[in-house]
Amino acid sequence: MDEPAIRVEGLGKEYRLGAVVGGPPLLKERLQDAFAAPLRIVRGRAPSAPRRPAENLWALREVSLEVARGEAVGLIGPNGAGKSTLLKLLSRITLPTEGRITLRGRVATLLEVGTGFHPELSGRENIFVNGAILGMRRREIEAAFDEIVAFSGVERFIDTPVKRYSSGMYVRLAFAVAAQLQPEILLVDEVLAVGDAEFQRKCLGKMAEASRGGRTVVFVSHNMVAVQRLCSRVFVIDGGRLVFEGPPADAVAAYLDRAGRRQDGGVGVITEGADRFRGTGEARLRRVVLADAEGVPMNGVRLGQRFRLTMTFEVVSEIREAVLEVGIATAEGQRVATAQSLDRGGRDLHLRPGVHEIPVEIALTLLPGEFTIDVALHRADGVTADFVNHALRFTALNVPEDGEVEYPWSVVRGYVRPEAHWGEAREVSPEASGAEAWQTF
Repeated sequence: MDEPAIRVEGLGKEYRLGAVVGGPPLLKERLQDAFAAPLRIVRGRAPSAPRRPAENLWALREVSLEVARGEAVGLIGPNGAGKSTLLKLLSRITLPTEGRITLRGRVATLLEVGTGFHPELSGRENIFVNGAILGMRRREIEAAFDEIVAFSGVERFIDTPVKRYSSGMYVRLAFAVAAQLQPEILLVDEVLAVGDAEFQRKCLGKMAEASRGGRTVVFVSHNMVAVQRLCSRVFVIDGGRLVFEGPPADAVAAYLDRAGRRQDGGVGVITEGADRFRGTGEARLRRVVLADAEGVPMNGVRLGQRFRLTMTFEVVSEIREAVLEVGIATAEGQRVATAQSLDRGGRDLHLRPGVHEIPVEIALTLLPGEFTIDVALHRADGVTADFVNHALRFTALNVPEDGEVEYPWSVVRGYVRPEAHWGEAREVSPEASGAEAWQTF
C-alpha cells in the first residue's frame, strides 16, 4: 500500500498572547525594547513595569489525519477554528508546538493574498522565483511560463511590479504559478474568493485536474458547493480540533449542525461562535425568527406559502444608511435567492445604538428540500457591518397551504418554482414553424 502524501500525528499549535513562545528574544526584539524604553519613561511607565500575564491559546490540538496521493480533501469549519493554522503548519510557514507532520512530495501553497511574492519584483520575476523555491530548473519554468501567464490573464502587466496589482490580479497569478508548476501537494486557502466567478470556475477545474493527475489537493473554503464538487473527503475543524471526517455531504451537514447557532423550531439564537464573515462590528445579529403570516414561528414552509423573517440586531454604532440582506441557500450553501431592503423602491434603514427588530415578508415558492438563511447588514457604501451564514435552517415541504395537491414529481429538479403564465397550444403550418430548416439542419 502506498504511503500517504500527508500524515499528521497529534498535531498542536500553541500561541502565547502578549508574549513570544519558543526561545530567547531575537536581537531585533532586544533593540526594539531598548529604543522603546525612553518613550516608556516619558509616558510615565518604567521599563520594568510588569506586563499583563501572558495567555496561552491552543489554535490546534491533537489533530491527526492522513491524505492519500491523488486525493482532493476539504477543510471546513467556522472562522477561527484553526483551518488556516493547519495549512500554515503543513506549508512549514510556522512550526508546530507538538506532534509531527510527514509530507511526501513537493508542496505549493496559496494561503493569502501576497504569500510567496516579493512586491518589488515583476510578475515575470516572481514566477521564476517561486519556481526556484519549488525546486524547479529554469528550463522547466520557461516551458510552463506561457501557460501560467495565459491562465492568470495578466499578460499586459507581467513586467509590472506586483505591488501595483489588484488583489484579484495577485491571486490569479499566484494560483496560476502554484497550479501550473505541478507540485505533488497543492494547499489552497479561501483566497479564491477574491477572484471573479469565471476565474473561480477555472481554479476548481484546475484543482480537479491536478487530483485526477495523481497530485494531492487540500482545499479550505466556506463555499460548501465548491467543496462538495471538488473533494472526495472532508474534515471539519472546530475549536482547534478535528471533530468530523467523512464524505462531503455528511461533513457539510455536521458542520452546519455546529454552525454557532441554537435553534428551536423557527427561532434561531446567534451565538458568538456563529459562521460570520468579517464585518466592522457596528452591529451584531442576535436572533432570527421564521414565522407564518400571523407571526407564529415554524420550521417548515409549505409549497407557495408566504413567510416572514424577523431579524434582531444589536447596534453598537449608529448606521445612518443601512441595507439589510437576506439570502436563501441550499443546505450545502448554494445561494438560490437574495432579498435586500432596497428592493422595489425600498429605503435605507437608520439604525441608532440599541436593539432593533427588522421584519421582512417573502413570497417565494421553494421546491421541496432543506434550506438555510443567511443574514447580512451593510452600510449603503457597501461596507459590511455583520454577515452570518446559516443563521437558520428550515425545510420546504411537499405540501401546499391548501393541503390538496403535493408536488407531482418524485425527482425534484431545481430549488424555486417561478411564477409563470402559460399560453394555449395552437397548431401552426410547417412553413410558419420552420420545419424545412429543421429537416436540413
